[in-house]
Amino acid sequence: MNKGQWILIAAATVLFVILYFGFDTKPSKQKAVEKQRASPFTSPDINSMLVDAKGGLPAQAAASVAALEGSLEKALQDSAKVEAYKALSSLWYQLEKPGIAGYYAEKVAEIARTEEAWSIAGTTYSICLQREQEEKIKRFCTDQAVQALEKAASLTSDNIQHKVNLALVYTENPPKDMPMKGILMLRDLNEQNPDNVLVLTQLGRLAIKTSQFDRAVERLSKAVELEPSNKSATCLLAQAYEGLGDAAKATDFKSKCEKLPGN
Repeated sequence: MNKGQWILIAAATVLFVILYFGFDTKPSKQKAVEKQRASPFTSPDINSMLVDAKGGLPAQAAASVAALEGSLEKALQDSAKVEAYKALSSLWYQLEKPGIAGYYAEKVAEIARTEEAWSIAGTTYSICLQREQEEKIKRFCTDQAVQALEKAASLTSDNIQHKVNLALVYTENPPKDMPMKGILMLRDLNEQNPDNVLVLTQLGRLAIKTSQFDRAVERLSKAVELEPSNKSATCLLAQAYEGLGDAAKATDFKSKCEKLPGN
């Protein structure tokens, strides 16, 4: 091999080193995934959540959990597994761990594959999202609630409740790149269903939360007009009028709220 050939090889080697070490050759999508994995806020594994939760249980509660886990291990038929998962979900909810309750509700849905089961899983995770303070668990519950409610919505075309619940998840914990996503979803649902009391009520609730009391009165008044017996809309309307400083109407609707049945 002559001197010229050695020079070409050396030059090629230098070029390779510059390209390989001097430039980031990973695609952006891969970098994003790796960044997420390295993030201190990555969602926790359900097993780690269970370990942490069990560590803080009183003896009697821990024994109840262990007994139900034992019955789950012995369950051979899907029907028996479903009953065990339901019992575990209910127990963890009573123990004020809705994230774990949502996990077992999701296990029920994976077997049942029904709209109702996925809806229960999604709304249980939503409760976790509202109550939890730890960012990792909130993110876990947000992701799982979205997946479950999307599956519930995919199984029906005429139940708007799932879409409303999904929008509320996004209003409670919006994506950082789309902070208005939940509000926009509700507005879109309102445009498609202008007389839907559920949508009007939730928009009214959010308007109160952001101190837009005139907008809240507008939407809640329409909801009450469409459905006078709707306790939620009536009670919220009392709050909206109170926010506006209209004491007479606030008192009137508060009285109506107290007389309506329901929670």
